[in-house]
Amino acid sequence: LYSGYIAVWSLLHPARMPPPEPRMSFRQKLRESANLIPCLLLIGLVFATLLLGWATATECAAWGVLGSLLIAWWSGSLSWESFWASVMGATRVNCMIMLILAGASFMSTAMAFTGIPVALAAWVDGMQLSPFGLIAALTVMYIVLGTALDGISMIVLTTSVVIPMVSQAGFYLVWFGIFLVLIVEMAEISPPVGFNLFVLQTMSGKDSNTVALAALPFFFLLVAAVAIITAFPGLVTWLPRAVFSP
Repeated sequence: LYSGYIAVWSLLHPARMPPPEPRMSFRQKLRESANLIPCLLLIGLVFATLLLGWATATECAAWGVLGSLLIAWWSGSLSWESFWASVMGATRVNCMIMLILAGASFMSTAMAFTGIPVALAAWVDGMQLSPFGLIAALTVMYIVLGTALDGISMIVLTTSVVIPMVSQAGFYLVWFGIFLVLIVEMAEISPPVGFNLFVLQTMSGKDSNTVALAALPFFFLLVAAVAIITAFPGLVTWLPRAVFSP
């Protein structure tokens, strides 16, 4: 959905696109594609160590950084100047995000003490809705919570109440996990106060209205994605059932 929207937007706004790259022959493309092999091997090794249980997600990230440095050194593009610029750029971005997360954590703690997320989830549970009515109510609930909480806090504060009602309604929990990820991402970019909008605003230097308007089409695309997986749950559940069924 995202790729299709970006492609259509690019066709409708050619003047706002960067200039096209010089055309290459098929043989040149094959020759240049060989440069991707180390990167693909690194990605494969990182995912393999994670899926096989040899390392945690954080350890895999560290191995990915080390592998990237080795590839840069092997290709001759690594220097002290580029290394220092990368370290400082990553530090600035991480400090910015951590400050935003610190503020969100404070807000999440305050919200947890008030009991609003749990009370809201319990109120939805008490409505005795039909399965699809429950999904619609949960969608609205998480979008509202996304105006004040980050994604992890929303999940932690509400799943103890939400999971039992979802199971009782007959939804496959793997499907609900995918649904919850989409809903949380939708809440995080919901104008005007979605959490990720503040991150984008700081990184891009644009004003909040510009960032919110730019994110609005992706919000509606996530709404479409939720509608699709709700109407056709097999799109989500087929692969897990095929992999984990005896």
